Amino acid sequence: MSAPNVTGAVQAHRDSITDPHRFWLRAAEAIDWDTPPRVALEHTDAHTWRWFPDGTLNTCHNALDRHVDAGHGDRIALVFDSAMTGHTARFTYGELRDRVAVFAGALRQMGVSAGDRVVIYLPMIPEAVIAMLACARIGAIHSVVFGGFAATELAARIDDAQPTALLTATGGLEPGRVVDYLSTVRKALDLCATPPHAVVVKHRPEVSGTASRQPGWLDWDAVVADAEPAGAVPVPATHPLYILYTSGTTGKPKGVVRDNGGHAVAMAWSMANIYGVQPGEVMWTASDVGWVVGHSYIVYGPLIAGATTVLYEGKPVGTPDAGAFWRIVDDYGVNVLFTAPTALRAIRKEDPEGAELAKYRLDSLRTMFAAGERLDPQTYHWATEILDRPVVDHWWQTETGWAICANPRGLDPLPVKPGSASVPVPGYDVRVLDADGRELGRTEEGNIAIRLPLPPGSLQGLWNSPDRFRASYLDAFAGYYATGDTGYFDDDGYLFVLGRSDDVINVAGHRLTTGSMEAVVATHPAVAECAVVGIRDEVKGQRPVALVVLKAGADVDAATLQADVVGLVRDQIGPVAALKEVHVVPALPKTRSGKILRRTIRQIASGEEYKVPPTIEDPAVLDALPNLAAQPNP
Repeated sequence: MSAPNVTGAVQAHRDSITDPHRFWLRAAEAIDWDTPPRVALEHTDAHTWRWFPDGTLNTCHNALDRHVDAGHGDRIALVFDSAMTGHTARFTYGELRDRVAVFAGALRQMGVSAGDRVVIYLPMIPEAVIAMLACARIGAIHSVVFGGFAATELAARIDDAQPTALLTATGGLEPGRVVDYLSTVRKALDLCATPPHAVVVKHRPEVSGTASRQPGWLDWDAVVADAEPAGAVPVPATHPLYILYTSGTTGKPKGVVRDNGGHAVAMAWSMANIYGVQPGEVMWTASDVGWVVGHSYIVYGPLIAGATTVLYEGKPVGTPDAGAFWRIVDDYGVNVLFTAPTALRAIRKEDPEGAELAKYRLDSLRTMFAAGERLDPQTYHWATEILDRPVVDHWWQTETGWAICANPRGLDPLPVKPGSASVPVPGYDVRVLDADGRELGRTEEGNIAIRLPLPPGSLQGLWNSPDRFRASYLDAFAGYYATGDTGYFDDDGYLFVLGRSDDVINVAGHRLTTGSMEAVVATHPAVAECAVVGIRDEVKGQRPVALVVLKAGADVDAATLQADVVGLVRDQIGPVAALKEVHVVPALPKTRSGKILRRTIRQIASGEEYKVPPTIEDPAVLDALPNLAAQPNP
């Protein structure tokens, strides 16, 4: 394979590293500034930096008003599709701007002003998007908490952010159940040391009977009816736009802080150059606004770009079938689809031959992007074959806010390498380091780190926790941001992300990544998805075990499957991997954003005590996981 095209993605990356001031000031021209910046980057000390410190802007104005002012008020900004209720709605840029302005006025009447925090605890309904943009409009800082999080998790986020207002709804809808939000909110507020001054509830007819409001709580429709529209308030580029809490399984959640200016520039650049989305085109990001992907590419990115964004309340399967995604693409003429590999694996498990796809027209679809977990080669090949379109993996984190590595489709698209997130994007100076911080060469596996400073759009720190910010991300390797992932660059400069650093296991003195074994296990034709974890072994220190979910209709007995998988790993990785155990499970535990909970799997398999993660999609899945420590060592 030839090296990446130096006139496109690689050249842009070089320019951003060698002359970041020029590169990012030019990129900033895509944004409508109240005070255009003359300075791109300002270092305050070794651990902190600021992008566009002399600029002022309003993110909501850039997402809505400027498109209306340019004569595009009749263009569709937001499409809402609820597979749970059958309800759909379309909002033009003009209509969405007006609704946001009114709700921003309502927030002001509640006493919310620039710099105040607002916690948003809402399902995937238009009000969630309206609330986020309304906060941005008046300079308030929003913190979206995934709808359905437990009361203790909601309370922890409220106490850390100390919001002036909490916005919620009567409930959320999931296949086969109604999620009661109001009782969770009541419990959370009882646990809070610093409850908000105002609680606003959006009434949903489908879940109106689940719980009642508390005295003093406000009705969403009533406060909107009495509100006067608010204009967009210019704020410094460095002013926080939002706080988004990472969903760790232990300890206090970390509040990632995103600024206004750097974020807006990163969104505009990435929409045009990574996703290749132009004004008026349709982008559907099949995620949730409670996650960073939803912040960046359901709400802010598409709207800043003047595109149409799709807000979907439903699942990839079961609402009603494995054709749900293809229906959305057909119904709304989606040009770019962004989803998680776990969604693709769920569809593949239910419909491995892609029969549901034949019911819909996908002529509009140009590219599918995947992120959230590594897109394993088997799922990549399956999706590419049934869609007959580019399927592009890219890699990023809550902390970065947008892609670290990608295959920029708006520049000169690079050849796709299955299993790789392609190449670093502008601003990210990515290196692979050994445990002592020494840079490794091509094909050498180690810790993935990013030379400081991080580019526009990345986190500016942790809310009220500068020491924790340094300890969590900057202290491991001096001068670098530690991603917590391991991987390597190949000879063409493509990055292969193998997994989290704590997913590296030591088998008889050999360091092995469970991600590399998972890639092999997933090649078995009966396997829909899998997880490999390391558990304690008295002789070898650790031994790998594989948990697999079978495809629908797969006809293979456990002994044959184990022999096949063990043989595959031995052939492709070698006997050193020492994988001998394969266990079939009905499902793997995942977060609501689709990440497999490997740490929890490892704890259960090792017979250790564990805490049910607050982000888990279905806690009942844990009951079917085997305690391998209680079984004889094979």
